Amino acid sequence: MAGAAPQIQYRDEFIAAFGQRQSLLKETTTKESMIKGNKATFLVASSSGTAVTRGVNGLIPSSDNSNTQVECTISEKHDLREMTGFNIFQSQGDQRAIMQMNTMAVINRDIDSVILTELATTSLDTGSAATASLTLVSKAIAQLQINGVPWDGNVFAVISPAFLLYLMAIASFASADYVTVKPFVSFPGWDAAAVGKSGQGWYDWMGVKWIVSNQISGIGTNSETCLMYHRSAIGHAVNSGDIDSAIGYDEKQQMSWARCSLFHGAKLLQNAGVVRMIHDGSAFVAT
Repeated sequence: MAGAAPQIQYRDEFIAAFGQRQSLLKETTTKESMIKGNKATFLVASSSGTAVTRGVNGLIPSSDNSNTQVECTISEKHDLREMTGFNIFQSQGDQRAIMQMNTMAVINRDIDSVILTELATTSLDTGSAATASLTLVSKAIAQLQINGVPWDGNVFAVISPAFLLYLMAIASFASADYVTVKPFVSFPGWDAAAVGKSGQGWYDWMGVKWIVSNQISGIGTNSETCLMYHRSAIGHAVNSGDIDSAIGYDEKQQMSWARCSLFHGAKLLQNAGVVRMIHDGSAFVAT
């Protein structure tokens, strides 16, 4: 009796593996576009000083501007993929498109990694590790406001998924009395198309835009480095052309390639504008 002759069908369209492919943080920085050079200098101008009265000589005492120049060194970052003609021929899916997609993802994640690493150099924190709560959030906000950070819509917080889950247990986080968009219902993003899609954009609560990222240091442990900061506290310098994404084919070697490059760097501009929230997110890690 003849047995079955099963046929295997391979889906031609590929499915992208899970993982962050876009930068979540580059739009939260003070950005400087460079035409040439390996360093960008940011000028931080302070309004320190107190008002005075006229002196006994009838003249008003003068003072000078308080200017601080902060240098940001940029580095070249690349991701290069190569595949032979035979490997592409024998492989499922559009391997050239996959190579280009993956190179872009690597560079975008590097942008966030560089920014997070620099933000974490701040000397300010909320104390020992704790789970997210209204008290923890209030400590971070109080530190920034005591330091004179303006609550002008340019304050961001980069948090872990566990931090977000603790926030969702706070009544005011989902209350229409405190926010115009209910986080349990919709999710505001950078554009209208992102609304309602969890994992994109940010939550807006207590004057802070909350961004969930799995790139933070210590993710999933009892010592996650979550951060709250003002845009003017962190500088990000990039080459004027921004991300350079190229694909090509070497006829001699019958080799296809995809490369993504970026020249960039980040620098802490004002220590007073960044605070670390050391978070215990271990309770949400699968065992």
